[in-house]
Amino acid sequence: MTIHISAPPLEELPCETSSDIADHTSSSTFLSLRVPPSPTAASLDGETLRSRASSFVSNADTTRSRASSNVSTIQSRYGGEETTAEEALRPDKIDEKDFEVEDNPFAFSPGQLNKLLNPKSLAAYKALGGIRGLEKGLRSDIVTGLSANETTVDDKITFEEATLAEKREMSITRKDDAREAYPTLGQDTAALYGDRKRVYKDNRLPAKKSLSIWKLFWNAFNDRILLLLTAAAVISLALGVYEAVGQTPAPGQPQSIDWVEGLAILVAVILVVLVTGLNDYQREKQFVILNAKKEDREIKVIRSGRTTEVSVFDIMVGDVIHLEAGDLIPADGVLIAGHSLGCDESSATGESDAMKKTTGEEVWRNLEHGTASSKLDPFIISGSKVLEGVGTYLVTSVGVNSSYGKIMVSLQTETEDTPLQIKLAKMANWIGYLGSAAAGLLFVILLIRFLLGLSGNTASSAMKGSQFLNILIVAITIIVVAVPEGLPVAVTLALSFATKRMLKENNLVRKLSACETMGNATTICSDKTGTLTQNKMTVIAGTLGTQTEFAREAVLLDGEEKVLSFPKAFSLLSSSANDLLMQSIAINSTAFEGLEDGKNTFIGSKTETALLSVAKEHLGMGSVAEERAVSEVVQLYPFDSDRKCMGVVIRLSSGSYRLLVKGAAEIMLANATKQLVNSTEESLEGTSMSTSTRNQVSMKITNYARQSLRTIALLYRDFQQWPPVGVRALKDDKGMAEFEDVCQDMTFLGVFGIQDPLREEVPYAVKKCQDAGIVVRMVTGDNITTATAIATQCGIKTPEGIALEGPKFRQLSDTEMDEILPNLQVLARSSPLDKQILVSRLKHLGETVAVTGDGTNDAPALKAADIGFSMGIAGTEVAKEASSIILMDDNFSSIVKAIMWGRSVNDAVAKFLQFQITVNITAVILAFVSAVASPSSHSVLSAVQLLWVNLIMDTFAALALATDAPTEKILDRKPSPKSAPLITTNMWKMILGQAIYQLVVTFTLYFAGASILHYDVVANPLLQAQLDTMVFNTFVWMQIFNELNNRRLDNKFNIFEGVLRNNFFLAINTIMVAGQILIVFVGGTAFQITRINSAQWAICLLCAVPCLAWAVLLRCVPDRWAERVFKAVGSVYSAVYRPLATGVAIVCRPARGAFECVKRLFMRLLGKQSQQGGAAFDEEAAAGAVPSPVELARVIPPITITTMD
Repeated sequence: MTIHISAPPLEELPCETSSDIADHTSSSTFLSLRVPPSPTAASLDGETLRSRASSFVSNADTTRSRASSNVSTIQSRYGGEETTAEEALRPDKIDEKDFEVEDNPFAFSPGQLNKLLNPKSLAAYKALGGIRGLEKGLRSDIVTGLSANETTVDDKITFEEATLAEKREMSITRKDDAREAYPTLGQDTAALYGDRKRVYKDNRLPAKKSLSIWKLFWNAFNDRILLLLTAAAVISLALGVYEAVGQTPAPGQPQSIDWVEGLAILVAVILVVLVTGLNDYQREKQFVILNAKKEDREIKVIRSGRTTEVSVFDIMVGDVIHLEAGDLIPADGVLIAGHSLGCDESSATGESDAMKKTTGEEVWRNLEHGTASSKLDPFIISGSKVLEGVGTYLVTSVGVNSSYGKIMVSLQTETEDTPLQIKLAKMANWIGYLGSAAAGLLFVILLIRFLLGLSGNTASSAMKGSQFLNILIVAITIIVVAVPEGLPVAVTLALSFATKRMLKENNLVRKLSACETMGNATTICSDKTGTLTQNKMTVIAGTLGTQTEFAREAVLLDGEEKVLSFPKAFSLLSSSANDLLMQSIAINSTAFEGLEDGKNTFIGSKTETALLSVAKEHLGMGSVAEERAVSEVVQLYPFDSDRKCMGVVIRLSSGSYRLLVKGAAEIMLANATKQLVNSTEESLEGTSMSTSTRNQVSMKITNYARQSLRTIALLYRDFQQWPPVGVRALKDDKGMAEFEDVCQDMTFLGVFGIQDPLREEVPYAVKKCQDAGIVVRMVTGDNITTATAIATQCGIKTPEGIALEGPKFRQLSDTEMDEILPNLQVLARSSPLDKQILVSRLKHLGETVAVTGDGTNDAPALKAADIGFSMGIAGTEVAKEASSIILMDDNFSSIVKAIMWGRSVNDAVAKFLQFQITVNITAVILAFVSAVASPSSHSVLSAVQLLWVNLIMDTFAALALATDAPTEKILDRKPSPKSAPLITTNMWKMILGQAIYQLVVTFTLYFAGASILHYDVVANPLLQAQLDTMVFNTFVWMQIFNELNNRRLDNKFNIFEGVLRNNFFLAINTIMVAGQILIVFVGGTAFQITRINSAQWAICLLCAVPCLAWAVLLRCVPDRWAERVFKAVGSVYSAVYRPLATGVAIVCRPARGAFECVKRLFMRLLGKQSQQGGAAFDEEAAAGAVPSPVELARVIPPITITTMD
């Protein structure tokens, strides 16, 4: 077989030696490939686990065995007699297209591979030739993975070639030497894996089809009020055209142009629809980009024998992927090799128990020998989570062909509204009901007046119809203005703007509600490593055995080196001690060598990479993979956050077994009963550790911790057999021993002090949080001395603060916890359970809790918190899945930025709410009163003018007020409690104060303007038209100036602060000002506007500008005074309103009952005509029923008064 490589022949990768990869089974071999030595080695999570898989089937003299007598076998089912390959891989009718691929160079179709997991099928696994058949048929290699330079595949491999017995003679033949380089700079990476993508697709799910711009326009137009207004405008236009064309005007009268108003309304409706649709379209695009970023993550794969990280979207069928605890599995596949691998498949299969995985080779042997049981499970399911262990697996299905992909495609749903959006939508409905009631009352009053005047009305029928339509249009337009549909839009705009900017500041928002909640956080429970510190760990001190101390710089005492330098200390080690130390560091580790930013480095836990660096520099360690290749791993104990350690069991050349354990120094010391006294001797005999020696070592650990060093100790113990006699075996594997039973009587090998410098910006960020009223707590797994030292450095720990250890904390009663929590600042040696308990108790006390987490076991705490922050660099996929926000740089200062943006979102909504309600009150009252007072029933604000005001309110103002970027001054106030209302006392003060000013000015101009300005409006109707234009112009300019007032929500005076940094605000206000000037100058008949002169312009502006000074006076009124006034008014309102509402309800109850009876009868009649439609209609009617005024009165929400002083 030949695979095209897109790059020209490249130089061999640098390596010390070449090695051949041979099969580890006796019955078959792989094709030998010349590769760098690193891929041949078996590592815990590194280059490959293949050789380690063989250790489980080696001839080692262990007590491990698999009892087959008591296992229900499936020989008849999977032996190949009853179930043929054709039957196992037979396509289902709905999936037949997945089995047909044109020009397929691979042995298997996507449909055949899907049979492995549809459902899990060992019969299909056998039919496909097991792991070796999949390897050959997918043209991959379970050791070196895919070629990093594969483009297209010329020759084909048939199903029979891949699955027949001959497949075990060779694995894969590539045209070039296996030591391939990665794609070079300038190489066309888009052409990589062309055939593989064509046949199996990539690991992307089809994006949820977003609404087209035309659909968004249609949705915007489908507002019920706009439709009603459009219908009225069309009728008005038709009548106007009829008057202009079908009727001859009276002598001396101009041609009728009443049709212009109907046309103008239609144009205004189109403009509103266009602006709303474009706004929604832009918002949709931003959220699509955000969602794509949210789903992306880096996955460790092996390609061309090297471990590298690729985007989850770039995973291919045939890739070899590393797995470790905390990973979210990105694609379906079959396990190649692993240690104690357990997966949570509840999200994919509903199975709640952890599923233990068996390697593909072991399952194949059982299938061939007829001993396969239903417990054998080599299948890795996408969407599941790795709970424990490590391993590698071969990808068989990606994207839409994977099991998780199929589920997600069928479950694609719309984005849910955030709590604030829901709350504002309810408020918008409430305000809309009041506005509708006002519009209904106006319509009734004007209609009665119109009907009473019909007897003396000498106008034509068309004119009378036009007069009635004018009444209807004014009422409908008031509803349009009164309904604040811009409130939810303002939230969405603010969230869209904030999430986009937050991403630039290293906060990836996964849940939009977190943006709102973060602004009100009252406490932050932060991890230490990587969040408060730099996560750049370096070993700077330590002790070998219990006597030999070393540090970066030697310490002299009386002319002798009391503390040795690194080179000298490690040069004194005997070869056996050197090997033991290197085993403890290199074998008992999940870090591995790989490429990062184009450089060879160690990748993995920063603690482990720091130790590996010491081993490489001072212990003579070569390739990590080579060190692991020569060691036969028998059992692996992954790191556990509860026991604070990890371990590995290896088989020595002598036939005995060695347990190596690494973990928190004081916990390791407690498990040690012996010490390695002299590390310079070849014999590694440990002697009993005396109490004085234990105290001496404990003091050294404490001294390291006081220097803010993380202390890691190494232990070991040798056993003659594994599992040892008398220890408990694992429930799922009798050949494995329980850790607690074997981690006893250990020999203390040494302790290392690892420095992780504090981030420079953290003390300032912590201070800003504290100034903002947010309590910062450190929750860490480090010992209490190290934690306290670092917490003091960054300003978290104060003299009166409490530092407590997790084991003591979890033993406290709820009452005791509640007493100490206000002063608890450091929780050390904490487990994930401690963190979850802490979060729960803080929430119980009414706190809004933000918590950080990086481990799989942190997921419950991240879920329980109001805002969960996971680590983008060090965090596991499970932690990220449980979090609300991902810190892309793992930096505490990014949390502070999230708080700032969270407060900015809440402020943007409050600003817009304050502005919107002010305009609502003023516009509705002005239109209502002027229409009732006018003899011709015309409002001073025409329908088109009101639509322009509505456009200013709902779209322009939302864009302008939702885009103010936060400054650090936003942290100078305390967070709002969870019970805080949407409208505070300060906001009510500004809303009602500005509404009163605007109404006084507009009513004065409307009712007394002619007298004040000495206009004879009776003799000169043009002056009345100009006066009406001045009222409209003044009203709009007051809204423009009041928008500036609403940039501040506190009682400070500088409303222009930061205005020049907000280009959106400047641009939107420029459009509003230009639009208003244009309307006044050229609006003419369409807007019912008459051009005004410069003096009249001056009057309008002089009446509008003082609203800025009026706002200053309002801010001088203390909030507590305003609160007293509002409470007094509320008491009077309740005393009058409640008895009146009760009386109306009693009077209307019989009428309501009669109406319900008629409605039910009507529904039943409809139901007889359409059985199915009747039920649907009943539900729709019930859901969409408009409440009566009495019902509305009952549901008006109470207004809560709070102060901002």
